[in-house]
Amino acid sequence: MSDDRKVYEFPGKQVNTSWDERLCVHVQECTRARGELFKSGRKPGGGPGRGEPDYLTEVVRRCPTGALTYRRLDGGAEESPADANRVVVSNNGPLYVEGDLRIDGAEDDMPGVRFRAALCRCGDSANKPFCDNTHEKTEFRDRGALGESGPGCPSPGGPLKIGRAPNGPLLISGNLVIVSSSGREGWHGTKTALCRCGASKNKPFCDGAHAQAGFQAD
Repeated sequence: MSDDRKVYEFPGKQVNTSWDERLCVHVQECTRARGELFKSGRKPGGGPGRGEPDYLTEVVRRCPTGALTYRRLDGGAEESPADANRVVVSNNGPLYVEGDLRIDGAEDDMPGVRFRAALCRCGDSANKPFCDNTHEKTEFRDRGALGESGPGCPSPGGPLKIGRAPNGPLLISGNLVIVSSSGREGWHGTKTALCRCGASKNKPFCDGAHAQAGFQAD
């Protein structure tokens, strides 16, 4: 792929790996892994073509944004959705989502966000609905607590649809557990609206504040 799309390929004998710079928010799950498969400060940041395939694919799946993906050439298992759909509300940061995802706004060449994604909740990302770390520049503040328990859901998995209300919240449909930044599984349900303007007084849930704030986004 061409560099102007900011997607880099790392061919290997047993596993092909790719890194999508558009989605990366530098959590560093990859660069802190054992060895030098991925190395901070090197751009592109990895040399995973030399990696042992099972360990390499494990490290790729640690990436919470979907920026890293892989394709097995040795008959090994390809990535599949997590058993449960989860949204983790991070401390002063994005919504980390994992599961069987259907994200409105994801492009066809973003295969990783089929399973893992970081979604903007500060309202200022230039890459909505995905996080681009703008929350750090704007000093977005929300500790990631949950005040609601939700109505419950019949099962943990299945397709999770993440839509976008024009100039409004993320619209979630499907079995879901929402986890606070402290790790508490605080909300279970099948339908909710999550704030993406940054102005709600009931984060991570929408309270209609986007209208008064004049939030604009597709």
